[in-house]
Amino acid sequence: MNGSSRVEAERVYLEDLTVGSVFTSSEHTLDVEQIYEFAQRFDPQPFHLNEEAAQETFFAGLAASGWHTAAITMKLLVESLPLAGGVIGAGSEITWPRPTRPGDTLHVVTTIMEIAPSRSRPDRGIVTVQSDTLNQHGDLCQRSVARLLAFRRS
Repeated sequence: MNGSSRVEAERVYLEDLTVGSVFTSSEHTLDVEQIYEFAQRFDPQPFHLNEEAAQETFFAGLAASGWHTAAITMKLLVESLPLAGGVIGAGSEITWPRPTRPGDTLHVVTTIMEIAPSRSRPDRGIVTVQSDTLNQHGDLCQRSVARLLAFRRS
């Protein structure tokens, strides 16, 4: 199979999806250096930047930024849900029921919750997905419910 045919075969279109389908990602292990680097650039708060100072905070220890967890989730989601045209968001709700910690190995389990073909644009629809980001113990670190644009085959 040539490169373009292989890529085409890996893409997922609106008509390939069914409610209840589950997509599971690979894993990403987070270490202290990654947490510091992200926090220094994007969320410079003591509980993300200093292990000692973090002990005295709500988190009682170093925690990754929720936005760092979200960024890792996005990477894993893109790899595990190869929507034709890309993973294009049309709205999302996100919660972080527990902090992501150094040494956590995350993976994402995405479930198709709803499929709504567009009435005005027959080439696409909106797919509602729930993506659970779990650590190595199966603990839920992040849940997002997102509406994604999904295209039909032409």
